[in-house]
Amino acid sequence: MKITDLQPKLLWECFDEITKVPRPTHHLDKMRKFLVDWAEKHNIPVKTDAVGNVVMTKAATPGHEDAPTIILQGHQDMVAEKRGDKEHDFLNDPITTIVDGDWVKADGTTLGADNGMGVASGMAVLLDDTLVHGPIECLFTVDEEQGLIGANGLQAGFVTGSILLNLDSEDFGQIVIGCAGGKVTIATLPFTRIAAPADHAYYRVCVDHFKGGHSGMEIGLGRANANQQLARFLWETRKQFGLVLADIDGGNLANAIPRECHATVGIPADRKADFEKYAETFRDMLRAEFILAEGKDFVFEATPAEAPEQIILPEIADRLVAAIFSCPNGVQGMSNAVPGLIETSCNLASVKLIEGDKAVVTVHQRSSVDSRRDEIADRVKALFEMIGAEVVFDDAYVGWAPNPESKVLKVAEQSFEQLFGEKPRVEALHAGLECGLFLEKMPGLDMISFGPTLKDIHSPSEKANIPSVQKYWDFLCDILRRLA
Repeated sequence: MKITDLQPKLLWECFDEITKVPRPTHHLDKMRKFLVDWAEKHNIPVKTDAVGNVVMTKAATPGHEDAPTIILQGHQDMVAEKRGDKEHDFLNDPITTIVDGDWVKADGTTLGADNGMGVASGMAVLLDDTLVHGPIECLFTVDEEQGLIGANGLQAGFVTGSILLNLDSEDFGQIVIGCAGGKVTIATLPFTRIAAPADHAYYRVCVDHFKGGHSGMEIGLGRANANQQLARFLWETRKQFGLVLADIDGGNLANAIPRECHATVGIPADRKADFEKYAETFRDMLRAEFILAEGKDFVFEATPAEAPEQIILPEIADRLVAAIFSCPNGVQGMSNAVPGLIETSCNLASVKLIEGDKAVVTVHQRSSVDSRRDEIADRVKALFEMIGAEVVFDDAYVGWAPNPESKVLKVAEQSFEQLFGEKPRVEALHAGLECGLFLEKMPGLDMISFGPTLKDIHSPSEKANIPSVQKYWDFLCDILRRLA
């Protein structure tokens, strides 16, 4: 079965078209052209702005011209993550989709249902002439996943609606009315290389196949951070065996929990047997600690490797490993205002060695309280400045304060209860949405966020629940009818 065989057919057909367009964050020229060409092909009014946002419009159903204008909003970009053994060029290759029972997934890559499903929903509304609705504006923003560039760059008057439906949530049955803000911390540490000791044995140490996932939605699930767990091993073996470090590489995106990290290390040749035995002990310890959160598929191994020509100067390598191991990571505080909501978190997202002999560590902080977001970012900054790194902040964005008196929320609650015979969950998220920025630019905008059920977003295990997509579509169409 193909996804174009699924129901609601129009929505899945639009999503299928989107999967064929490469659209990783910061590389959206092809996606923007696709959207403009698609609108022109279907005689839909379309315009773009200076940062690449796209708006398409549709007149109200006859007799409903006086209804409020509704903005349907999603973001064009997707998180580009793949399995280590998967050959895929996100700048040129389409996503290969697979129907597996009640789920749609991709072949070894992220699916891009975050937020391709939201964009496809807007496209389907524009095409479906059986729907009853007021005036529609479909706003497709750019680079939400890193920097919220489209929302930040939105100019006054580009959209005019008074109600916004953000179609970028991932748990059907949940209506979102608030979210966390965030900030990215980037630490850059220059280092010196020296000749690799000839009397050492060298190993490639690898942590791989952790589940990873969204660094907001899944930060509280107790999943392992590959960067921190490898640093933990390096810290312990540095003390026990005098380990030296030649290279390290882990994680990719600020908003994804790192699934893999590897390093090339050396230990005195006469300590090989002890080192290999400790590596097995460490592997067993990881399995015992993370079996419930990660399952049995993850890998930790230390395999013999060719000797490198150079290593990082040991005193600098020691400071780098210590800082990575010590970096705040995971849940940092729970909300006192919303029971059960993670207030503040930190994701040790990536560790890279770049040209010019510099180590770059990227850390993503989130909080529903901006001052707490800034505090945890400053703690990360203080830590890395102590080891001699230059630290900058990037991609700061505000949270979205809940409005329990929202009129569109009341409409959505009534719709959900009548359609499905139960009350929806009205919640705030620890993830970041663009809504807080929209509210800054358009005070008084009435907003909610909802979507179908997606699992393991920001990872190659991402999948969309097929039955929930039909319910989500029915819910969206009924809200539009009620608002008209």
